[in-house]
Amino acid sequence: MKRQGTGSRDQGSARPKDGPRGRPASAGPTLSAEEALAKITPARRAAFEILTLVGENKGHSDELLHSPLTEALTPEDRNLATALVMGVLRWQIALDARIRTLLQRPDQRLAEPVSIALRMGAFQLLHMDRIPPHAALSESVELCRAAGQPHATGMVNAILRKIATAQKPGARVFESTAAFAERLAHPRWLAERWVVNYGRDAALAICEADQHEPSESSIFTEVGGDLPIMDDGSRLVAELAAAAMPVAKTVWDCCAAPGGKTLILARRMPDAEIHATDVSAKRTAQMQARFKRFAYAERILCSVADATASTSDDMRFDLILCDVPCSGTGTLAGNPEIRHRLKPEEFPRQADRQRAILKGALRHLAPGGRLVYSTCSLEPEENEQVVDVLLSTDEFQRVPVDGFMRSLRSSGALLEDAALASATRDGALRTLPGVHPCDGFFAVVIERVSQAAAVS
Repeated sequence: MKRQGTGSRDQGSARPKDGPRGRPASAGPTLSAEEALAKITPARRAAFEILTLVGENKGHSDELLHSPLTEALTPEDRNLATALVMGVLRWQIALDARIRTLLQRPDQRLAEPVSIALRMGAFQLLHMDRIPPHAALSESVELCRAAGQPHATGMVNAILRKIATAQKPGARVFESTAAFAERLAHPRWLAERWVVNYGRDAALAICEADQHEPSESSIFTEVGGDLPIMDDGSRLVAELAAAAMPVAKTVWDCCAAPGGKTLILARRMPDAEIHATDVSAKRTAQMQARFKRFAYAERILCSVADATASTSDDMRFDLILCDVPCSGTGTLAGNPEIRHRLKPEEFPRQADRQRAILKGALRHLAPGGRLVYSTCSLEPEENEQVVDVLLSTDEFQRVPVDGFMRSLRSSGALLEDAALASATRDGALRTLPGVHPCDGFFAVVIERVSQAAAVS
């Protein structure tokens, strides 16, 4: 917890009026960092450490919440730590905007430990009704002191007291894109591009959906049992792939980890030879361990492989699932920190890699075979534009997904959902958080023209 920050002069200028000997009167008794740490509950200590590591880009929130940092916590404390971490990450942009208005100089830069303590306190005061305000306030002050920032405790105390006593803002008749982006804690540039691509109402619905935990309800009739635990968007892509080529003899999931989609393919296609590869040896090993828990996964062949690499292997597959790495903008509800790291220049870089993976996978598609290209991104650069570049020849053609979606509904696998009916557009699957009842996904089906058809 003893993390030293910078910018103490800036923070000092925001302090309330000092008491005797130059110390903030509201900071409370003088305590050492060790004494302050002892006054903080284990859940808040763990949440602070995890948020610090996420901010330093030293880990993903989900992984850190299932790491030694939380192993010793009681179930109740683990739940609180999870709520604090995910909540602060979801609301960070809005929390920072609120805090800025209460600083003496709104443009001043706070040391990161101070910012995290303020965010944690503000989140509890604004979004957690069951947390006593005095607990949220006092422990945020002690977090700041324990992190080696005693000079900022008075400021933290004063700001959080103002937040605790302030009236909640009323509903606005109309909000600009910038206004609802800030209120719903999204980067303005990201909300603006969603308005351009999907319209204002859809962009607002996406931002609102991102601020809630992913729904536990399902769009599928069959849940639980021997099916893998996975989000509905990922499963929908896998079910679509199985429906696109139900009699496939050979199947390749070329970016398979963590393996949920591969398991769905194995479950739906019991007679197929299924290959699952991933470029990461670590993720492949984790995937293999996961497969051992499912009897029907025994015939899945796992290996480490880079789908972009040129190879002399002439193996051809009837069905290929090409679920490529992407920006993940369709999954911000479950992965809130993405919004803090993502930059506009990321999309062209991702698209270059995605085209390379798709091109490599298409080399192994058998004549008459089908490939499903998918992402969990909402961005055209990673979706339509990637596919359009590689389908400029007569060797491949798009197959509309509409018929496969109807097949899933008519078979009873997919629940009839009026909102989901609008998830097909221009022959592709496109789900939007808040508009459709799952995360945001894109998928198209590509067919390699058979030799007979090519001759004709």
